[in-house]
Amino acid sequence: MLVLGVGIEPGTPLAHLQEAVDALGIDGYGVVATIDTRAAEPAVVDLAAGRVLRTYPAAVLDTVAVPSPSAVVRRLTGTGSVAEAAALLAAREAGAGELVTPKQRGRGVTVAVAR
Repeated sequence: MLVLGVGIEPGTPLAHLQEAVDALGIDGYGVVATIDTRAAEPAVVDLAAGRVLRTYPAAVLDTVAVPSPSAVVRRLTGTGSVAEAAALLAAREAGAGELVTPKQRGRGVTVAVAR
């Protein structure tokens, strides 16, 4: 099963998030994963409708080794990665844990895919 990891700036519209997801060209992700402080973000809630939503505290996300950590994200959230780390953690819970697509930036979002 594919897992979509999402990092999102507060207030980013669903259209911007959907645009970034569409650019990935993936088919059939069943899990959306993000940082716990974005669990109620409207774009995340809407994107996750009908899918499993997994959220993780910054301290847990920060334990995951990722290929593209960000000092800016660390300063803002307390972890060097949201999209990649969340995708990997959720994929590991499903028994796998391989990053398929490293983080890609969109307008106010980052997205990554793991399985």
